[in-house]
Amino acid sequence: MKIALKLFLLVVIVGLGYMVVESIMEPVRFNKEKDKREASVIHKLEDIRAGELAYRKMNGVYTASWDTLIDFLKTNEFFIVKEVADPNDTTYSKTIRDTLGTIKVMDSLYNERPNFQLDKQRYVDQLKYVPIPQKDFANETFELRAGKIERGGVPVQVFESQVGYQVMLKGLDNQLILNLIKKVEEMNKYPGLKVGSLTEASTEGNWK
Repeated sequence: MKIALKLFLLVVIVGLGYMVVESIMEPVRFNKEKDKREASVIHKLEDIRAGELAYRKMNGVYTASWDTLIDFLKTNEFFIVKEVADPNDTTYSKTIRDTLGTIKVMDSLYNERPNFQLDKQRYVDQLKYVPIPQKDFANETFELRAGKIERGGVPVQVFESQVGYQVMLKGLDNQLILNLIKKVEEMNKYPGLKVGSLTEASTEGNWK
């Protein structure tokens, strides 16, 4: 009887020990995975910003359409221009612009990105999708908006792309996600990652 009791107590102690360790390790694993996903999302948001800035450079406005932005990146080209000093200008203040050729917009923006050279078309096609593990992935996309505000009586084009923690951290402990969202909202911040703004003339990311 005593042996059975001792074995029972041992099982209880081991079980309680496991629960204590898990209560410590679960937040550690959560934060490790959160940091990993945030890094991937920031990478994507930086690429989205680069695409929007290029689109505005050529069209004068930002776009809120993923189809429009992706088609633009895949089909349009930048002119490669070289500027040299005008040999007839003795003041050395004038330059001559010489067009050397063209380069696809997506090559200009993403050529140095890892994996871009493996499949350029797919890299751009995947731009709108939130990078989360395949087992949790269900075609979640970044929100994309564009508009116009006034600053000092001058119209300013703006855009915003974002994803909330509820989507970005999909598949992780839901209570820890809710705790994180509550903590961030209490600081009057967006509970997720975003780049640009529809209320400010800014193209910065909120992770800075």
